[in-house]
Amino acid sequence: MGTTESDLSQDVVFDILSNPRRRYVLYYLRTRDEPVRLTKLAEEVAAWENNTNRSDITEQERKRVYVSLYQTHVPRLAEAGLIDYDKDSGQIALSEGASDIDQYLDSTEQSYPWQRIYVGLAMASAGLLAGTALFDFFPELIAATIVIVAFVMTAVIQTAIRIWNRKSVPDELSEPR
Repeated sequence: MGTTESDLSQDVVFDILSNPRRRYVLYYLRTRDEPVRLTKLAEEVAAWENNTNRSDITEQERKRVYVSLYQTHVPRLAEAGLIDYDKDSGQIALSEGASDIDQYLDSTEQSYPWQRIYVGLAMASAGLLAGTALFDFFPELIAATIVIVAFVMTAVIQTAIRIWNRKSVPDELSEPR
């Protein structure tokens, strides 16, 4: 019986993410728009762990990672509902449930103080609207349009940065172990 989204407690998430191989699998799958075969995934993980190219890993390195992924890590991720795994074809893809753990993986997003940006934007907007009402800086419709466009553009930029960061490998995983 697999873990449902509601069963994915913080303890389960931390257990899953405690292993660098599982974290790398999740990050690698985030960068793919289509499923990957387990054999290719094993080669990618082996290359990452050995700080080399896929073409330079040995058969023993690849096999060691493949067995580990096949027996332990892929079933654990599939059971948690984070990946979709077809044993018959060997295809693995990130599941929709993987977004449930984004808050634990998006450490790079913390470098952008979005709450401060939105508070500053709200204060500037209030100032603009107050100035328009009191001093007739602009017609009210233009001031309201400026405020709306500013918030929409900020939200679009935040979303774009989140998508970009989601597909990039974090510093912790960019340095092979």
